[in-house]
Amino acid sequence: MIKRRRFLNVATSSLGGFSMAYLLGSCNQQSQLNVASTTGNSISLGIKTKVLRMGYQSAGDLFRNRQVLEKRLEPLGIKVEWAQFVQGPQLMEGMAAKRVDVGSVGETPPIFAQVAGSDLVYVVGTQKTEKTGTSSVIAVPPESPLQKFEDIKGQEVYFQKGSASHYFILRALQSIGLTIKDIKIKSMATVEASAAFIQGKIPVWMTSDPYYAIAQKMGRIRVLRDSVGLDSPGAYYIAGRKFAEENPGLLKIIIEELNALDKWADANRNEVKKLMIATQKLDEDVAARIMSRRTFAGRRGLSPALIAEQQRVADLFFKEGVIPKKINIHDALLAPDVYAAITPPEIMV
Repeated sequence: MIKRRRFLNVATSSLGGFSMAYLLGSCNQQSQLNVASTTGNSISLGIKTKVLRMGYQSAGDLFRNRQVLEKRLEPLGIKVEWAQFVQGPQLMEGMAAKRVDVGSVGETPPIFAQVAGSDLVYVVGTQKTEKTGTSSVIAVPPESPLQKFEDIKGQEVYFQKGSASHYFILRALQSIGLTIKDIKIKSMATVEASAAFIQGKIPVWMTSDPYYAIAQKMGRIRVLRDSVGLDSPGAYYIAGRKFAEENPGLLKIIIEELNALDKWADANRNEVKKLMIATQKLDEDVAARIMSRRTFAGRRGLSPALIAEQQRVADLFFKEGVIPKKINIHDALLAPDVYAAITPPEIMV
């Protein structure tokens, strides 16, 4: 409970106040695979758990819907359980409370969680493309008097503090010579803010698909800017440290299946759209709009370059007074040899 409160304090405090090949083995014993590390030593990729608790966000999750993990892990006697969270910060709270083992979030939630004392590790990142950022926007109702992004100064801006939107707004404001103190932040989860925005009750909203596409269909959104070009490292899969250290073989499977799923999705975009319609109850035209902005570029391993990018984000939050202390991303990593053992070489760039 203490860790959860600390996380909530970091994620919701006033910004002004912060100046802040399949694994082998019997199903009745620990499965493991010994592989050679980059130093020539042998690393044992064990699996101790019989239940993998995966966290996903309310916007939907292709990994869950395709059930590729279930098919891969059933022969090993491992059950997969899925837990839904409103957004990334809530997923990080669930991980801190030991209710979820692995989950996907944007670049910002693990930084806030690390500040709050959560013992987490980065597992794998995502590749970026030229379309990255087109599905995340800062928007106003169509009738709003705000005509350009610069008009945001002094306005109430609604988004979930500690989410990827937090980095988005910080960098977007920087790009026009403003700071986070030049707006009035109102913290609200995207799914909760959606209806109020469509009714014209929210002046400025930061949102993403599918909520963005739904509002577009209703003719109730005008975009001031998207997040293209704001140099986010992208999303990550995060795990609790104890779970990760006890189950590196399972992390290897997760990364392999994620990377394979991205390749399948990129080659079968119409099938992805159909699955989205069925699982998220979306209209076909809304799903088509989402897919026009959706990329499946594959995974990105925890290379020195990616680690440096994430450290830059954390340093910016500290410099701007958003988080109360400087953190070191290396404190939330596994050993380099472990990453080399669990990550396909093709994505370790």
